Amino acid sequence: MTDIIPSPNIWETPDVYEVENRGVDRDHVIESAMRSIADWAGRDVVDIGCGTGFHLPLFASTARSVVGVEPHPPLASLARQRISGMPQCSVLEDGAAAIGVPDASFDVAHARWSYFFGPGAEPGLAELSRVMRPGGTAFVIDNDATRSTFGAWFRRALPHYDARAVERFWERHGWQRERLDIRWDFDSREDFEAVVGIEFSPSEADLILAEHPDATGVDYAVNLWWRHY
Repeated sequence: MTDIIPSPNIWETPDVYEVENRGVDRDHVIESAMRSIADWAGRDVVDIGCGTGFHLPLFASTARSVVGVEPHPPLASLARQRISGMPQCSVLEDGAAAIGVPDASFDVAHARWSYFFGPGAEPGLAELSRVMRPGGTAFVIDNDATRSTFGAWFRRALPHYDARAVERFWERHGWQRERLDIRWDFDSREDFEAVVGIEFSPSEADLILAEHPDATGVDYAVNLWWRHY
């Protein structure tokens, strides 16, 4: 899968990324918004770019079946360990543009932090159109870089990122958006520093930590993009 773009934060430090996953949206704002649009209870779900499978048990608690899709073999292995004992769950070592399932396999798709930059994701979106059932719903969660403390860090770290171009991309492909305000909160300063360190370059991380000397978390804005098929 030569077209896969590495994700250094989770590929290189899955243990720290696990800490980050536990600290993102502890109030379940994203989950609640998704359920209000399309609940997955009793339905077949695919989690694209599932990483270590952090969200698979959430879906498996009520879904009929759950498939995690992860192209990086070490992460796919960790995801399989996580779902051990969950017969309704499986993990495929595939990329988003070529999921090894028949046409019209899923009712709900979830991709979190997998399609940050919109343009370039066209092959993955074409594959979504193939694997989704009529009446199904796909969700993509990414950063809203236009607002929040975390958004300001994101813009400063990636000055060439064009948030409006990303918005136009999703709108052009027929997706709708919910703007959500969540939190990025950790149990200790040590955890906060470790997670900042995997999300930003050393110089940016040092600047963030100097600007927030006592913080263990900050406000965080995300876009929940969704589309019915």
